[in-house]
Amino acid sequence: MEILGISTALLGSQLLVGLINGSFYAILSLGLAIIFGLLNIINFSHGAQYMMGAFVAWIALTRFGINYWVSLIAAPLIVGALGVLIERLMLRRLYKLDHLYGLLLTFGLALIFEGVFRDQFGISGESYEVPELLSGGVNLGFMFLPIYRGWVIVASLTVCFGTWYMIERTKLGAYLRAGTENSQMVQALGINVPLLITFTYGYGVALAAFAGVLAAPIFQVNPLMGSNLIIVVFAVVVIGGMGSIMGSILTGLGLGLIEGLTRVVYSEASSVVVFVIMVIVLLVRPAGLFGKS
Repeated sequence: MEILGISTALLGSQLLVGLINGSFYAILSLGLAIIFGLLNIINFSHGAQYMMGAFVAWIALTRFGINYWVSLIAAPLIVGALGVLIERLMLRRLYKLDHLYGLLLTFGLALIFEGVFRDQFGISGESYEVPELLSGGVNLGFMFLPIYRGWVIVASLTVCFGTWYMIERTKLGAYLRAGTENSQMVQALGINVPLLITFTYGYGVALAAFAGVLAAPIFQVNPLMGSNLIIVVFAVVVIGGMGSIMGSILTGLGLGLIEGLTRVVYSEASSVVVFVIMVIVLLVRPAGLFGKS
């Protein structure tokens, strides 16, 4: 069967690939949106932290025999703890300064992290086996869907919408939002605002590491895997609206699907379609699709 001269099998497979990519865009841009929206820090080291999550899982498996399921929890905790140290020792000093200082600091950290891992592991890339429980695939009729890729979509969406619910619908989320808008008033109520800010940055970093563990069995684990993705993720955040939680999730998924569809219609444009959309959105709505002016 064909639609506009395109076979449904090809269309379906590329849209599914786009949805998988969109899941990574969503969870990574969500971490960026949380950090910027609540802390006003442009975290340019987010891609490096995503890479570090993948490497922690790979090192845990190859050197210590720790399986994927343990790494899925341990890697975000380890990289998130590093994020807590960064916030405590460095970023805390920059909150009252211009955004540019935070961007430059995190960009420098990204270069340091990538350089250390490149020196230790090279850039050829390391493979990470799909966990046995998620091996194999399912025949959908128009394509063969690897079970692991389906798991990536489910896990990413669960974490994304769970995070949105926590920030927008719980008391903890209310404290976080209030603490960033009027920290003195919230502290007067007995809430430890600096601790909340530290938790927020650590959680945003942990989201990047979680995405890295999900990505390890799909993409080769290498020190440049974050830098190859982070520019697209920043474009997603800008299109959705800087600091918009739901905007980041929906825009990430939507742009992944658009990218997959573009590969079918005009493959040469698939690598730039996100940036074309970003330019159009910035011209029409500078605050982004879901952002506030």
